[in-house]
Amino acid sequence: MRFLRRLFIRFSNFATGRRADQRVREEMAEHLALQTEENLRAGMSPTEARRQAALKLGAAQAVREQHNAEQSLPLAENLLLDIRYAFRMLHRSPGFALVAIATMALGVGATTAIYSVIDATLLHPLPYPNPSELVRIEANLTGVGAHDIGLSIPELRDLQNSGIFQYVSLSFFGTNNLTGSTQPASISSKSVSPSYFAVLGVDAQLGRTWDPHDATPGFLPEVVISDGLWKRAFGTDPRILGKSVRLDNDVYHVVGVMPASFRDQGQTRDERSTDLWAAAGFYGDPAPPPMRGTRFPFETIARLQPGLSPEAAQGRLDALVASLKKQYPADYPSQGAWTIHLTPLAETLVGNVRQSLILLFGAVGLVLLISCVNVANLLLARASARGREMAVRQALGAPRTRLIRQLLTESLLLFLLGGITGFAVLFCARKFLLQFVPESLPRLNNISISWGVLAFAIVVSVAAGTIFGLAPAWLTSRLNLTATLRQEGRGSNGSQRRSRLRHVLVIGELALSLVLMIAAGLLLRSFWDLFKVQLGFNPTRVVAIETSLPNPNDPNTDIYHTATQEAVLLREVLRRNRTIPGVEETAVSDRAAIPLGHSQNDRRAVPLFREGQEAQSNQPPLIDTSIVSPEYFHLLDMTLLRGRLFVDQDVEDTPLVAVINQAAARMYWPGKDGKSEDPVGKRVHLLGRLGRARPDWTTIVGVIADARTESLADAGIPQIYIDIYQRPAKFLAFYVRGQVDPAAISAQVRTQIQSVDAELPVFRAETLDDVLSSSLSVRRFSMEMVALFAGTALLLAGLGIYGTISFLVNEQSREIAIRLALGAQRRNILKMVLRQGLTLAAAGAGVGLIGALIVSHLMCGLLYGVSPYDLSTFAGVTAVLTAVAIAASYVPALRAMRLDPITTLHTE
Repeated sequence: MRFLRRLFIRFSNFATGRRADQRVREEMAEHLALQTEENLRAGMSPTEARRQAALKLGAAQAVREQHNAEQSLPLAENLLLDIRYAFRMLHRSPGFALVAIATMALGVGATTAIYSVIDATLLHPLPYPNPSELVRIEANLTGVGAHDIGLSIPELRDLQNSGIFQYVSLSFFGTNNLTGSTQPASISSKSVSPSYFAVLGVDAQLGRTWDPHDATPGFLPEVVISDGLWKRAFGTDPRILGKSVRLDNDVYHVVGVMPASFRDQGQTRDERSTDLWAAAGFYGDPAPPPMRGTRFPFETIARLQPGLSPEAAQGRLDALVASLKKQYPADYPSQGAWTIHLTPLAETLVGNVRQSLILLFGAVGLVLLISCVNVANLLLARASARGREMAVRQALGAPRTRLIRQLLTESLLLFLLGGITGFAVLFCARKFLLQFVPESLPRLNNISISWGVLAFAIVVSVAAGTIFGLAPAWLTSRLNLTATLRQEGRGSNGSQRRSRLRHVLVIGELALSLVLMIAAGLLLRSFWDLFKVQLGFNPTRVVAIETSLPNPNDPNTDIYHTATQEAVLLREVLRRNRTIPGVEETAVSDRAAIPLGHSQNDRRAVPLFREGQEAQSNQPPLIDTSIVSPEYFHLLDMTLLRGRLFVDQDVEDTPLVAVINQAAARMYWPGKDGKSEDPVGKRVHLLGRLGRARPDWTTIVGVIADARTESLADAGIPQIYIDIYQRPAKFLAFYVRGQVDPAAISAQVRTQIQSVDAELPVFRAETLDDVLSSSLSVRRFSMEMVALFAGTALLLAGLGIYGTISFLVNEQSREIAIRLALGAQRRNILKMVLRQGLTLAAAGAGVGLIGALIVSHLMCGLLYGVSPYDLSTFAGVTAVLTAVAIAASYVPALRAMRLDPITTLHTE
């Protein structure tokens, strides 16, 4: 209790401030007056009485300080005094303060901006309860190189009954046709297990979701909609529950509306903006019978049992897999090497951008370091100018710790002002800056300038101010008082320790700049090589417009169930599209065939059985398939190497045919003794997406050149193309090539499609050039940011070496003047100063090259077509940095060369 009382008194006195000190002054004055009066009564003279009273009282200032130390908070009071003094010093040097604050604002602002992206993408937990329990389940056949092959219904039940998971759910993202409104609409939807929302741990804001234990076969006649769809399509109707909606000609009833804040999990923006969820048992009509070999290539997510880590769960899952292999050896042949792998859901949603974001954070961290080094150099230069002030204060009795604390407070204030300024600029420009972030970045909607980001900016500023302000403060306090008081006022060579530290800082700054510039150079080379790579198809003047056909649960109600039925629609739409003014060619395909414009959900990897090479019991390899019309290859200018392409006579009633690319020919028909085998005429069996095999063999009739339709970085992905008039597709893309207006062609094609079938939606019209550009968006963003940071680093490095050489010239002005007075040539003075700058640049380049070799090795995964140790990039960037260093040294060198020795020596 006594401690709390004393603490309360200390806080009270600290809060009252001057009033408490005034009371002490008044008490001391009263005591002095009483003692003086007593001395006068003792017979002393007035002067002697006052003197004796003062001697008895003691040093008044010491008494006040002792009382303050015992009754108040001296550390806090001294801190306030130091801050007020620091503000006065910065106000006396506005140029220095402005440059230092702007430099730190640049470094801290850029670092905070990238941190806000990383915080939302990598660090922030998923917006679901207990997100660490959420995992993605991936089944692989490692023996045949097949990954993420999906699960069958029996395997799904095995996992659900294993005791490892609370709930397990399949989910398939796609689109559905919403009809009945003024205009047919295609909405993003997911077919999920009834346990889907139980896995995520979320519930509806209105109504309900499904019973997670519901085992009803087929599709449930109930759907859950998003808050956005509720507002857009139903006008926030409070009586939405129970209302009927028609999707792909099937009638469903709305049973729940998700909260406005709910964002579905998924790697793409479309997945995260899902509008409707339909529950399915994934067995019973229209699904195939639930057999172990019939796998759904859908995403599988699960929630672990409470307290079970992913590592422990993986161990128990491996034991389950081994048990199933022994129990069902015919379904899991040893050559397939069937495995199941767990990955935290948060990691899978980030995708392949983690390495790019870490690179960006490292790059902006180097910019921050360079900014800090620049400010530290400014503080050292300012410390040299204040050497006499510090010496006088020490001579008057100020302890070193007090001076260090004062100088460190000034540094911290400077760095904090810079950090707060950078954060304020970032906050005001956040909407403008978000325009440059690619839309394909995962969790883009979560990026915000929050209190956590502000805390990060403050922590970075305080840490940088402490680290980079301590060395100048410590060196400034270690003064030779006699030499400083004798020389500092009339031009000295300053502290050798400060000069060495400045040189070390500049060398470090140049080294960091070189590392960042080489990284930017490698990324630029890689991006340029990728941008200029031979595509294998021609995207110029091609527009793709998407539509989707209804896919009702009952095949008997599907008017486009067979290829023959669908061909009537497709041929008529193509005929009408050719009549659009400016259209030269037109074609149609499924969505998976859009070059570089389809998602992972659109890819159709199916087992490939080659005649005479695979037995039906073996695990066949998987191959990506695309369904296209005969005009597709000519419209995209793809090269035929052998055989023929599709023709109009290839229809559903004729033998099935296919075209493959070179990569498929090399991989699946490699030949023997160095001679490649001709795949034309070979026959294969292709299993459908849900495991249903066509009864006939498919004959390979042609081989086309490899095209980068799946990835710009890889042209060697095996692909097989199927004729759309022999095998129907539901998610379609119509292509037109010609002199057309991309903004108007969507409405024109919609008119043609809906004149044939008014119930079909038309959406997402893009030129293939835009699709190509979008596929490079993340790489472009990384390259642009690193290049921007490298340019900033180069500018800061140039300013740093300019400031250092200028200060050296200023320090050595007396020496230079004496040299000139004794007859030294001015060009020799120029060479001497330039030599100092070149020496610093050479040392910085040497250290930077070592760092660049390490960093470039870590960047291998981000590079394409360029070696991480590319000699031309290393040499070119080093030459640029050296040129900038020489240019930055040339201005102070000219000033030194033009020095007037008489004026300088007279001033000194």
